[in-house]
Amino acid sequence: MASDLHDVRLDTVVQTLLDSGTRRVLDLGCGPGELLLRLAREAQFVEIVGIDIDAEALHEARRVLGLGLPFPGDRIQVRHGSFAAADAALAGFDAAALVETIEHLDPRLLGRMETAVFAGMRPGVVLVTTPNQEYNVVHGMAPGERRHPGHRFEWNRARFRQWAQGVAGRNGYAVQYSDIGPLHPQHGSSTQMAQFSRAMAMPLSR
Repeated sequence: MASDLHDVRLDTVVQTLLDSGTRRVLDLGCGPGELLLRLAREAQFVEIVGIDIDAEALHEARRVLGLGLPFPGDRIQVRHGSFAAADAALAGFDAAALVETIEHLDPRLLGRMETAVFAGMRPGVVLVTTPNQEYNVVHGMAPGERRHPGHRFEWNRARFRQWAQGVAGRNGYAVQYSDIGPLHPQHGSSTQMAQFSRAMAMPLSR
């Protein structure tokens, strides 16, 4: 079931990027390359860059994609780096995806991530997926239990939307929300997604 949900999650992100007209995309926290592999199959994406801080995961991503070390001009690149750190080389992309990554951050670093991604890289579209804590009971989990030992937090829908609205307002983005996975009448879906779209005419409120 978890594997099925993960496939649906990745396919939803790819389709949303396709529908947005994205051509140059960042996978921030790319891990072993599962999203990168799907993006690589779509001719619409002419430049794909994945970054991660885990050297072992990057090695696996390069293996599954058949890549060597990053080379300027390559359609697909995998680089060592953190999406919580400013990097001028990652500015100007059409879109960025953070798929099941923010919950691995210490909550104290979320502001740094916001500054790096939304104020620094400033892609036209940002997709963020994260677990919906309310749905954990549907998965048969005990109260307070998290889905992965590396998760530093898991938010309910109201808390996620509160955070996303703040990020959007501070950085000149509009935001809308989607459910990914089967919908429970009380608990929503297992995965929640925010789609941020940069509103060119909106001034920053910083």
